[in-house]
Amino acid sequence: MVNPGLASLIPGLLLLTTVDLAPAGKTPGLWFTGHGYNLTVSQGHEAKLNCSLMGMEEPEIQWLKDGAPVHSSDQMYIPEDEEHWISFLSLKNVERPNAGRYWCEAENFGVKAVSESIWITVEGVPYFTTEPKDMAVLPNTPFNITCAAIGPPEPLTIVWWMGKETLARKHKSSPSVLSVPGIQKTTVFSCEAHNIKGVSSSRAAIVHVKGLPHPPTSLALTKVTSTTATVTWKPGFENFSPLQSCIMQVRVSHDPYEVYSQHVNVPPYTTVLEELKPLTNHSIRLRCTNEVGTSDFTDWQSFQTLESVPALAPRNVHVTKTESGLTLEWEEIAPGLQNYTLLGYKVQWEQENVTQGEVFVQGNQANLTVWDPQKDLTVRVCMANSAGCGPWSDFILVASKEEAGRQLNPHTRMSWVPLVLGILTALVTVVAMSLIFLRKRRKETRFGHMFGSMLGRGGPVIQFTAARSFNRRGTEVLEATLDSIGICDELKSKLTDVLIQQQQFTLGRTLGKGEFGSVREAQLKMEDGSLQKVAVKMLKTEIFCSSDIEEFLREAAFMKEFDHPNVCKLIGVSLKSRTKGRLPVPMVILPFMKHGDLHTFLLMSRIGDEPMTLPIQTLIRFMIDICSGMEYLSSKNFIHRDLATRNCMLHEDMTVCVADFGLSKKIYSGDYYRQGCASKLPVKWLALESLADNVYTAYSDVWAFGVTLWEIVTLGQTPYAGIENSEIYSYLVAGNRLKQPPDCLDELYEMMCQCWITEPKRRPCFADLKRRLETILGSLSMLSASQDPLYVNLGEPCAATVSDSILHSGFDNEDCCSNISQTCGAAAVTSDYRYIVNPGCLREANEWPPSAQTPEARGLLNEDDEDDDEEIQEAHVVINL
Repeated sequence: MVNPGLASLIPGLLLLTTVDLAPAGKTPGLWFTGHGYNLTVSQGHEAKLNCSLMGMEEPEIQWLKDGAPVHSSDQMYIPEDEEHWISFLSLKNVERPNAGRYWCEAENFGVKAVSESIWITVEGVPYFTTEPKDMAVLPNTPFNITCAAIGPPEPLTIVWWMGKETLARKHKSSPSVLSVPGIQKTTVFSCEAHNIKGVSSSRAAIVHVKGLPHPPTSLALTKVTSTTATVTWKPGFENFSPLQSCIMQVRVSHDPYEVYSQHVNVPPYTTVLEELKPLTNHSIRLRCTNEVGTSDFTDWQSFQTLESVPALAPRNVHVTKTESGLTLEWEEIAPGLQNYTLLGYKVQWEQENVTQGEVFVQGNQANLTVWDPQKDLTVRVCMANSAGCGPWSDFILVASKEEAGRQLNPHTRMSWVPLVLGILTALVTVVAMSLIFLRKRRKETRFGHMFGSMLGRGGPVIQFTAARSFNRRGTEVLEATLDSIGICDELKSKLTDVLIQQQQFTLGRTLGKGEFGSVREAQLKMEDGSLQKVAVKMLKTEIFCSSDIEEFLREAAFMKEFDHPNVCKLIGVSLKSRTKGRLPVPMVILPFMKHGDLHTFLLMSRIGDEPMTLPIQTLIRFMIDICSGMEYLSSKNFIHRDLATRNCMLHEDMTVCVADFGLSKKIYSGDYYRQGCASKLPVKWLALESLADNVYTAYSDVWAFGVTLWEIVTLGQTPYAGIENSEIYSYLVAGNRLKQPPDCLDELYEMMCQCWITEPKRRPCFADLKRRLETILGSLSMLSASQDPLYVNLGEPCAATVSDSILHSGFDNEDCCSNISQTCGAAAVTSDYRYIVNPGCLREANEWPPSAQTPEARGLLNEDDEDDDEEIQEAHVVINL
């Protein structure tokens, strides 16, 4: 008997789509009835499929899509009779990944039945396959920009935007190539794709105009010698055209007409000047060339080459024997032959090939008294200046028993000392090689001696060679390098200078862990030997492959370039070695944040063991810090994609910095939702265009900033509480938005609403949001810097009051949703459209009284205005939220 409750569901289940599936070759005893067909569903709608199976009691019917099983809880079976069952599959909020071929399969005692196929086509707003790209062009030179999108449904048209104005041209079909005759200044281009389902906006492409490069900077000379000098510099602004070469001009100071040029290929930005004149003043200047032309020259920079050693050796050296010793004389150098400053002469004498002494004299004569007359004596002389000693004269030999003044070449005699030293060296080398060979032989035959006694008895002869090395403890661990993880060369070059060896830090306790990774405290050893506390973020070892490592490290490469007090800066990256054959664990080293993430801090201030009251000024300072960091990232053309309080960190001085640039999606999982086969997404923080088409821009970051403001005002409450992640898109498309929290200033909620405008280009930028937040903070600055407490005891009954004029001096007194055309009023549209022209920050009618001055709407305003003056005059004002 059919269950009447289940049978009553059949008409409703078959209301949207009645699917009759026919057998693909009827199987005796088990078959599907009906025929397959094509089904077209609008994006965001629901599709219901069913298949009818005959010939089996209590079957197991499996739905498949493109050959893969469909794992969905929205499936049910309804019996028509004992051997006739109907299986229903419900697809809610159909998206593009849901399109494809569906069918049913069932099996009974090895007999499989397969239904005919249903083809589902999903229609929605256009999806971009090619978006405009950033480029640089020559001034007044034609160029092309391409934009392409696809449906279904077709046809679709492309509308081009230049800046904030649409081009007054006929709409084109996709793909569309915009031919621009030329521009004279930097211009932003974007395109829109239109079809009957709605509109999609592409990324904004910045087209720069190439110009002349700026002159080089930081021109410096290093390693100056007598004839060479190394020159380094930094390139000036290239003006969007890479430098091709530079020209170095060198001038001799005493002759301004003696100038020569040297061509330098760049990079690197350095060159060596050669064949310079010693002890001479020179001047250099530099200019560089790109595709457009040549920059101006830098200013002349002077330098002096060093003095070179003398080039001549003393001549006519002779020795005269006297009663007191020996007198050595030589011929002085003529003044005209000197191009250097002569300091004197150095005299050196030897006996038995050992230097016995040296003496430095100013003139051309030296007296030698300390020597052994019983042994042969050799003497030589050189000229010396500040650069050193020049070439030596030939040796002069003074024989022990011959007349003084006789000159012989000492090198004509055979010396036995080198011969003896050579023989001793050869003997030592032979002995050392023999010892090494014997030690190696003994190691290789260590166990072979055990079988030596068996040879006499005719036993087996065992021969082997011992392994050179082995590991008794386990698998070999190889050192991890950037070359061993298979990342691209570009990423490798970016991370080389921030790579920190694993031995430089010690991992400590775990600060937090999630589904895909963990964060641990660590001590990093600095160059001066001190220790710095840092945070180390790493992926789990069981779940990543090479592509995960590259994605993880690519986000770190982005952070390397950040330098802002409200943006988390990268300290370095490291690789944790693992056993041979396994990829190393990538680690990102970040500053240690004493107070952790902002979400946990706000949550603990409300429901922790020791709750605290955070003044509204403190909360707005948090907002300004986040906005400053996002303004910096936006100026760097960086899209965060995951802005939320959980990804903002608190310094020890309570300033906030934006962190987790795409890395947090690898660690947190509770606030993310997986759509189809895409990666997990923070659905409740995503803009409409991101949910619909996976499009991320600076405008989508502004949407997430609005949700972050709501989190701060509510002290860490979960947005859209009670609404499932899978229902968020439908909720927003219907015109709904987050409600105004109690005690939230109207000005703050108005900013949130403007961040949630459906059309991305109508949302405010971060610079404007920061200015408005600073205005609100200035209006609330009732406490001096010394009297502004961060934490206030909840037990104190005192409450601060602020006048309406102070709270609303920076803004109009209009409601957030009163002006639909400028903010975000609700508008009704047909269900086929993905976007709503004017989304609503919906509030109930009774939430907006005519005065809009209820305690909930006014925030800190008290109902009794007569007490304002008395409260403000108190020495200490305590704000009790």
